Amino acid sequence: MTDEITDPRDRLLDAALLHVPFDGWSDATLRAAARDVDLSVEAARALFPRGGVDMALAFHRRGDARLRARLEREPLDGMRFRDRVMTAVRWRIEMIESREAVRRGTALLALPHHAADSTQALWETADHIWTALGDRSDDINWYTKRATLSAVYGATVLYWLGDDSPEQRDSWAFLDRRIEDVMRIETAKARMRSNPVLMRALAGPIWALSRVRAPRGIGRTDLPGRRFGPGQGGTRRGF
Repeated sequence: MTDEITDPRDRLLDAALLHVPFDGWSDATLRAAARDVDLSVEAARALFPRGGVDMALAFHRRGDARLRARLEREPLDGMRFRDRVMTAVRWRIEMIESREAVRRGTALLALPHHAADSTQALWETADHIWTALGDRSDDINWYTKRATLSAVYGATVLYWLGDDSPEQRDSWAFLDRRIEDVMRIETAKARMRSNPVLMRALAGPIWALSRVRAPRGIGRTDLPGRRFGPGQGGTRRGF
């Protein structure tokens, strides 16, 4: 016997998934979902003030929460680091409840006035993965890691939406290639750091980047970080 869902936000999201293929993430879907769970439209709008876009974002973040729970239950210790990252991204995509809901959400969040919401949602997913995998960076690497993984995740989801190969094998091959591209970038960075002439030429930009720090506090993925003044920062760590 399954536990009854008591969170009204989850109840509304589950009901909405039946309507999203027809009406998208819209006010029409919000109203229909509210009717299905015997909730007033006013109460539903109090939970999702911007209607469809807030529902789409809540649906995305529910997937993130489920991924975090799985990574806590099934830590990926013992794998090569690239394989840990790839597995976490694959798990996140595999636990998507509705491909059409993601397709409709992607179309909605691609609108220019939702660009900030879309970027933040991808960033949060990348941050959850890096944090679960034990990332402890607090300098510019905190940003480059999340920016790179956001791009990898976003590109893989778009590919997955159009993938009709058996068990989405083409999507996982695409993901593997994107992770390999990232590894090549890391190799190039290592070669740059081992080149004394190049490091001297880039001394100014490197010093400036070494002043950047990740946001203070756990779970704050919406902040631009902080910059240390002279004498306040630590030593720069590798990318």
